[in-house]
Amino acid sequence: MTLIKYNPSLPNTENRSFSSLLDRFFNESFNGIGKEMQHFAPQVDIAESKKAFEISVAAPGMKKSDFNIDMSDESITISGERKFEEKKEEKNFHSVETQYGSFSRTFHLPDNIKEDKIEASYQDGILNIVIPKDEQKELKRTIQIK
Repeated sequence: MTLIKYNPSLPNTENRSFSSLLDRFFNESFNGIGKEMQHFAPQVDIAESKKAFEISVAAPGMKKSDFNIDMSDESITISGERKFEEKKEEKNFHSVETQYGSFSRTFHLPDNIKEDKIEASYQDGILNIVIPKDEQKELKRTIQIK
C-alpha cells in the first residue's frame, strides 16, 4: 500500500504525470515541514475573575525550562521554543502535523495588577500564569464635566 498526500486545492490529480507528482512530493514534503516548523504559536486562553487574570498556554511536549516569561511596563511576554528531536531510529515520517519552532506572545496588562505577586506553573502541557489584581488601584474613573 502506498501513502499519497491528498491536496484538495489541486484539481484533477489523477491526470497528472508521475514526474510532476514526484516533484510536488519532494518539494512540498521538505519545504512544507520547514515552513510549519517556523510558525509555531501555542494557543492561549485568557480569563478574568474578581481577584486575578489567568493566562493558559497550551504547549504539550515542552519542559518548564523551554519557556521565558518577561514583564515590561505594561505587558507580559511569553516566549519559548519547541524543538523537533528526531531520534536515531529506523523511522520514516509520512506526516508531521505537530508544530515546532520558536514563539513569542505579548499581552498588554491593565494598571490594576500586582506585578510582584505573579505566579507561573507548568503541568500536563499547560503553562498557567496567574496575575493578581490590586484592589487598591481601581481602573474605573469618573470624569467631571465642566
